[in-house]
Amino acid sequence: MSSAVGMGRGLGERLRNATHDLHREVERAGIMPALLRGQLDLPTYCALLRNLHAIYAALEAALIHHAGHPDVAPVFFPALFRLAALADDLSVLHGKPWAQDLALQTATLRYVARLQALEASHPEWLAAHAYVRYLGDLSGGQMLAQIVSELFKLDADVGTHFYDFGGPESVVLHQRVFRAGLSAIAADEARIGELVAEASMAFELHRELFVELAAPASAAIATAGLGL
Repeated sequence: MSSAVGMGRGLGERLRNATHDLHREVERAGIMPALLRGQLDLPTYCALLRNLHAIYAALEAALIHHAGHPDVAPVFFPALFRLAALADDLSVLHGKPWAQDLALQTATLRYVARLQALEASHPEWLAAHAYVRYLGDLSGGQMLAQIVSELFKLDADVGTHFYDFGGPESVVLHQRVFRAGLSAIAADEARIGELVAEASMAFELHRELFVELAAPASAAIATAGLGL
């Protein structure tokens, strides 16, 4: 076995360990404590979904564009894509004109610009962003689905499609398959360092987004005509 492949088998663990503290910090930033306590208001929650929709639009477009790339193909799982689910939840919770009504934050625009830059010139780093988003969704999605459903008094399976990956067995299977995909990326020490740096940037941009959403008047940008 080559050393590159051997390191690749530890990629998921390396990403998790290297970003652990930052991940915990992000979970406590801005609006997140209120959401996790079931105390977030509906307009702010919809603003969160709107900004995540723009991030997923850029991420999933880049993944589709480079689906055949050797460093993207192992983590290319359309079954995990969240764009349509977010649009559905926004239509239910806010209404059809959500894309026009809800603003994007400056952190979101920076994140989208970063993903578009990677699509153009460094697709080998997209796996870091897929790791941050999709494993995060799979790990915390079931708990958040229950919190959101109870908080906004939603009927079963209404307004929480973002967190729906099927039953518990399906969630575990998705996690296992995605981690196996990470292991299939042949990453030497230099590439692991690049991916850790990219994942850290993703977490930091999430932290900035959550903080900005806690004070929406400070950083909201109109989205009309942006195509996001």
